[in-house]
Amino acid sequence: MDIKHYMQQLGEQARAASRLMAKADTNTKNEALRNIAALIRQHEKALLAANQQDLDAAKANGMEAAMLDRLALSAKSVATMAEGLEQIASLPDPIGEMSNFKYRPSGIQIGQMRVPLGVIGIIYEARPNVTVDAAGLCIKSGNACILRGGSEAIHCNQALAKLVHQGLQQAGLPQSAVLVVETTDRAAVGELITMKHYVDVIVPRGGKGLIERISNEARIPVIKHLDGNCHVYVDDEADLDKAVRILENAKTQRLGTCNTAESLLVARSIANTALPKLADMLTAKGIEIRGCDETRALVPQAIAATEEDYYTEYLAAIISCKVVSGVDEAIEHINKHSSQHTEAIVTENYTKARQFLREVDSSSVMVNASTRFADGFEYGFGAEIGISTDKLHARGPVGLEGLTSLKYVVLGDGHVRA
Repeated sequence: MDIKHYMQQLGEQARAASRLMAKADTNTKNEALRNIAALIRQHEKALLAANQQDLDAAKANGMEAAMLDRLALSAKSVATMAEGLEQIASLPDPIGEMSNFKYRPSGIQIGQMRVPLGVIGIIYEARPNVTVDAAGLCIKSGNACILRGGSEAIHCNQALAKLVHQGLQQAGLPQSAVLVVETTDRAAVGELITMKHYVDVIVPRGGKGLIERISNEARIPVIKHLDGNCHVYVDDEADLDKAVRILENAKTQRLGTCNTAESLLVARSIANTALPKLADMLTAKGIEIRGCDETRALVPQAIAATEEDYYTEYLAAIISCKVVSGVDEAIEHINKHSSQHTEAIVTENYTKARQFLREVDSSSVMVNASTRFADGFEYGFGAEIGISTDKLHARGPVGLEGLTSLKYVVLGDGHVRA
């Protein structure tokens, strides 16, 4: 296959489709989303069979447990994909929304209109649900997309693509609004991230190596997050039962997600009582604790943490732990070591909670809640196209508005400039 020619063809098709999607009405887009959701439910067994093919190949190739967890689908996750599409369909359509109008002394009115970005290239590893989430959000926001999933999910991604195309066709929308790259050749990625005449923005989802490569080599704007080194800080005015419950969920519900807690901070004045209880829960769940000297003095099973541990997204049954003097040191530690993804404080002190929210420089900051809530579905976006740790143009879970831009509109009645 001539990869350059193939990718150029996809780019041309996507650009043409983006113009049709930009003017599609809300009802038609919602019909397509509901069609796809119904087809996913209808073909659950076929999707699970395709996913099992991918899992078998991945296991044979020695894929690590965290990546297998991301790759695997279940009846529940298939239903969640369909539910996510239906939730997107129920959300207000941002396209065409006009706001911020004001009169100028000349008599004209100036405002802004929300418009699609155009063509979005999405590069991702393992997770087949990204195919559906990305397609759904791009359809509703009036964009076209080119999806390049990892070779490890090729069978499931292709099965999902067929259902997406069928749903679009049933609604009278172009199938080329959602294009899944059919080759596993890595050269396709190199082409996609440089096709600035056809693609308006790139969204990479995957390991740190992939995202660093995309960021360094892309000639197109990138919405990215590098990793998810998320923290839970247990304050000296925390409810300890809440702290145990929140940490258990944040760290142990799933190990391989970017919103999983990777570091625990505990205020010194309660460490004697709080840390052993938190550590016992973690150990019972099979989590290895890597801690500072104070942690190891209170938790015999903990091993010594290095400075590198505090920067690490483990995606494994490991957590770093540090005893800090209080909220100020916790904030300082987080802002130095975190990946600016998601951080949580457990406290009953309103003032400290407000300080944590204000001063922690991450895309999601939580009070008395698990970091696992940092998710487009949980935020009510229906799904997410990724979680951005950038500050421009989108930050945090990227939903519909993150896939749009604003243009200025001017209303006059024969006005001319003096």
